[in-house]
Amino acid sequence: MGEIQYEDFAKLDIRVGTVLAAELVPETDKLIKCTIDFGELGQRTIVSGIAEWKKPEELVGKQLPYIVNLAPRTLRGVESQGMLIAAKDEAGVALLFPERVLPPGTKLG
Repeated sequence: MGEIQYEDFAKLDIRVGTVLAAELVPETDKLIKCTIDFGELGQRTIVSGIAEWKKPEELVGKQLPYIVNLAPRTLRGVESQGMLIAAKDEAGVALLFPERVLPPGTKLG
């Protein structure tokens, strides 16, 4: 991978969001649609391709990091307004959690 400049990284707006609701996207086996609370930024719908490793009900109530300033993208007819940040290895997806509860919308960085 090539290097990027700090200014490029600084363009990312990464926030902690609280998952309010989660469900499988119909007619897919990989996508989960979540309603996320970002505090003052409001609620957003974010679609993530993690259903192979996580069940929707496991996500509800969790606080997770999201990139919130990506241009919206439509996945299987659902507009996703951000991107979940997670790690992936040969065992699957590992979700990243703050060490303590934070106000929804807390900025990382």
